[in-house]
Amino acid sequence: MSKTEPKYSYLEPPNETEVPEELQKEFDATIETQLSQQGFFNHLFKILPLNAKQFKGFLDFKQSLFDSQTCYLSNIDKEMIGLVVSSTNSCTFCLTTHGDILRGLTQDPVWVDKLTYNYRSAELTEKQRALCDYAYRATKNVAELTTDEVDKLRAVGFNDHEILEAAFVAGFFNYTNRWVSTIGAIPNPGHYSHNR
Repeated sequence: MSKTEPKYSYLEPPNETEVPEELQKEFDATIETQLSQQGFFNHLFKILPLNAKQFKGFLDFKQSLFDSQTCYLSNIDKEMIGLVVSSTNSCTFCLTTHGDILRGLTQDPVWVDKLTYNYRSAELTEKQRALCDYAYRATKNVAELTTDEVDKLRAVGFNDHEILEAAFVAGFFNYTNRWVSTIGAIPNPGHYSHNR
């Protein structure tokens, strides 16, 4: 990153000479793909190479949760969980970027806005509401979780593979909300209007 490039968070920008070459090539390729597909890039790809190997581990874990070939829940369901978690945690960056992704997946920006502001105001299926209720409780009142959470998800038709994945995804988004908020990541302005 050049000295004239803007800061995207509270942190100092990474020194590309300290990033392993193969990882820098991977990070740069992802930015190029984002630029060609949407005309802008997610600012985290300019921030997180500061700890390059940890960033790579984060990306690999995220990919394991969002691989449509091996996962159990739809990406719409998972991004919906992400928005409920991020709204509960007031994580502006994650609400902005994942709202953009969910608008692209659903082609329904009004529904996504309702979900973002207050999921209880959105039109949801019984299964979607159960997922959102779980995501909210797992974020807001984690100390109060009991077997009831699993029972409620099973009651609307989720199997144990899906329930475990919902728990992984809710945990993943709580994890990202906390460090993204800590470093003060600034959303790319492109995310606000994209997929509307």
